[in-house]
Amino acid sequence: MQIYKALTPLQALSFDLDDTLYDNAPVIEAAEQAMLSALAKLAPQSNQTSSDFWWQHRLKLAKITPEIRHDIGRWRLLGIEAGLLELGIAQAEAKKVAQQGYDAFLDARTRISVTPEITGLLTKLAKQYRLIAITNGNACIKKMGIGELFEFSLQAGPDGKMKPYPDMFQLAAARLQLNPAQILHIGDSHRADVMGALAACCQTAWLDHHQQPVSTLPHIRLTDVQQLNALLLPIS
Repeated sequence: MQIYKALTPLQALSFDLDDTLYDNAPVIEAAEQAMLSALAKLAPQSNQTSSDFWWQHRLKLAKITPEIRHDIGRWRLLGIEAGLLELGIAQAEAKKVAQQGYDAFLDARTRISVTPEITGLLTKLAKQYRLIAITNGNACIKKMGIGELFEFSLQAGPDGKMKPYPDMFQLAAARLQLNPAQILHIGDSHRADVMGALAACCQTAWLDHHQQPVSTLPHIRLTDVQQLNALLLPIS
């Protein structure tokens, strides 16, 4: 752990989810495959498509409506529908199949297991701090089996613009009835997590997986999320 700025007293810890509490790459790979398999069964015209085909349709949507990026679930759903329309499927059917394809993606996307070590860390931290989650993704802490340790989870789209916009951090502080400076946000993305939290006047802990040089420093830099054990205060 490297300390760049002394932490001031904390009341709450805010966690990013993807690639902070677990490795997200295999989760997304499995979810993409589940989506492709579902679409191939529901719409044989899509049988030869790849993830890139659907990604290109999402990019086209984002060029037309940039704000759609802030709700990645809806963005993906509409991208699937656009792809199905291009494959010649009638709009009503495309809408129905897109929803089923997205449901298959989301079902696999939310099948996430955190390690016992992570659960143990969160359990200890929850005894001394209020825990929340702030994510740009659509992972579900309840389905992970850690929901009871958190007061709530905020998700880009339904709860505001994605990080690094300060919307969700500000909403979290309001819901917790805390000054943002009483919240330490922990995340792996310097741009989304560090810059977003700092913009909202929160304190920041950057889980730096790749030892990247940056011009704007967090309060602390972590190489292992278990280093948060240092935040635990002795219990008398």
